[in-house]
Amino acid sequence: METREHREAWNKGKLVGQKAPLKPKDIWAIRIHLQNAHEVRDLAMFNLAIDSKLRGCDLVSLRVRDVTHGNQVLSRAMVVQRKTQRPVQFELTEPTRTAVAAWIAKAGLKLEDFLFPSRLHSSPPCLYTSVC
Repeated sequence: METREHREAWNKGKLVGQKAPLKPKDIWAIRIHLQNAHEVRDLAMFNLAIDSKLRGCDLVSLRVRDVTHGNQVLSRAMVVQRKTQRPVQFELTEPTRTAVAAWIAKAGLKLEDFLFPSRLHSSPPCLYTSVC
């Protein structure tokens, strides 16, 4: 005879589904933490995510040319969402523009580069990951 072990579900006792949105004080706490830790890339990504309200897949597929004109970060940008194929326009606040400009300068990104390159894209090595 076979006996089966009872295993609990991986999500038992955990909150599943949609989470409550971040409160303004939480957003500022995260920003301050990233600034104090000198996490230039993470601060730029967080600020841009908050300002644009883009899905993660759309955020990581942004290119430098989507948010800049020449060497200036735009105050307003427009991208086409992958899921809906609809254009979405958003405003970049001054702290976001500053953070994005600092990230572009630190990473030495060109207009055609992904704004937040991963290890899978050809990009400057070892600027954003500890794995070389």
